[in-house]
Amino acid sequence: MMSMDVRTDQRQTQTLSPRLQHAVRLLQMSSQDFGTVVRDVLGRNPFLETEDEDPSDEHAEADAPQGAQGAQGDVYDGPQEADDMGERELAQTVHEHAGESDRDLWLADGLSPARGSHDGDVSALDFMVAETSLNAHLHLQLGTLPLSERDRALAGALVESLDDDGYLRTPLSDLREVAGVQPVASLEEMQVALKRVQALDPAGVGARDVAECLTLQMAQIECPRMRGMAREIVTDHLDRLAARDVAALARTLGQSLSEVEAVCDRIRHLDPRPGWRMSPSRVSYVVPDVIVRKDRRGVWSAQLNPAIVPRVRVNEVYAQLFQRHRCAENAEMGAHLQEARWTMRNVEQRFSTILDVAQAIVRRQRHFFEYGAMAMKPLGLREIAEEVGVHESTVSRVTNNKYMATPGGVYELKHFFSRAMVSANGSACSGTAIRGLIHDIIGAESAEQPLSDAEITRQLAQQGLKVARRTVTKYRQMLRIEAVGRRKRHDAAANPA
Repeated sequence: MMSMDVRTDQRQTQTLSPRLQHAVRLLQMSSQDFGTVVRDVLGRNPFLETEDEDPSDEHAEADAPQGAQGAQGDVYDGPQEADDMGERELAQTVHEHAGESDRDLWLADGLSPARGSHDGDVSALDFMVAETSLNAHLHLQLGTLPLSERDRALAGALVESLDDDGYLRTPLSDLREVAGVQPVASLEEMQVALKRVQALDPAGVGARDVAECLTLQMAQIECPRMRGMAREIVTDHLDRLAARDVAALARTLGQSLSEVEAVCDRIRHLDPRPGWRMSPSRVSYVVPDVIVRKDRRGVWSAQLNPAIVPRVRVNEVYAQLFQRHRCAENAEMGAHLQEARWTMRNVEQRFSTILDVAQAIVRRQRHFFEYGAMAMKPLGLREIAEEVGVHESTVSRVTNNKYMATPGGVYELKHFFSRAMVSANGSACSGTAIRGLIHDIIGAESAEQPLSDAEITRQLAQQGLKVARRTVTKYRQMLRIEAVGRRKRHDAAANPA
């Protein structure tokens, strides 16, 4: 006889409300995209207005009650509620609109959904094709897969970490805690999530280097024989492919010159930057979010760039008038007011967090601003998170698509983070500093005899830095410096004598 047991199982899980999820997505955006979102809300929310309205507002403010002027004058005031207006002030405000009902007052100010247009009107903007970003394109595909919430969160964290080329430059081990799942994801789970992302369109997305990117696109080569040769060339002889040394490839593979040439030509039709497909007509201009300067005392400090901070505010006169005459049929207006307050909180919290993180980075990397890339210190997300008092995932989102203007150039905030590499004397050195050293070594090489990656590795070892040859190759590719064969060929072309 079967017995039925009833058990009570208590579990503590952490879930994000839709509004908090939206706030997280806003924090991840670049300031240009965030400004677009704020302008969209500004265009449809009657309680939001720009700081510099048309000149006629000056006369309106002069005629408005003193309390209302103070409320309107507060820009970027966050979630604070304004004081109630006095009966005399409210009467004076309503008197200015004598003869109009409250509903007429709202509609006259353009608060209806058909604001600024007539029903049935069609604008040319309605026929424009909306461009989709790479992240949005990948998230849309993930939404169609039957994944658990944990698996979807891990894959989503990887998608948000891709750069504009579609590459995953951050090691999986560094993204385990950034994913924000409990318990913390294992390295095996992150590898499975990466395979899911790499299976999405466009082919090659989620690769960690050029060889992996091209390997992910091998299915596009129909002929099995050519596909096998192409895979071997990309995996083991990518430097010769880049140098267009077809003769050496043919000797190494033991194949005819014509056949190897055909395979190389087919490989060149693959896309080494799959992320670029999602924005073919878009030209992005980097606007720094933070400006770093040295003051007269020699102290480096970070300040927000005023150009990227939306100049919006809540129109407290309208807000207080609505609260005085709140009724059941005005539920939609109540939602607008709540959205306006919440938008102001997002603006304040976003830029306050960006500034706090930027200032913490400047304090940790002040030698970089003084002496350049060679003075970059190893820095992890956890160090900044502990100093600012936020989660590591927040720091990761804040540093994504955010830029810092320095006397030495404009850098993404992620540029200042790198893992520690121990030198021969036991001191820690950042990957950025090693890349700077590789750049200087190649810059000082002989034009007739450029240095190979192995020779650069030996020179680094002589300076006490034990770096693997494949790491040197990866750093050289990140610096967009060609291999030794291509550099020698270019030098020969430039100096035919």
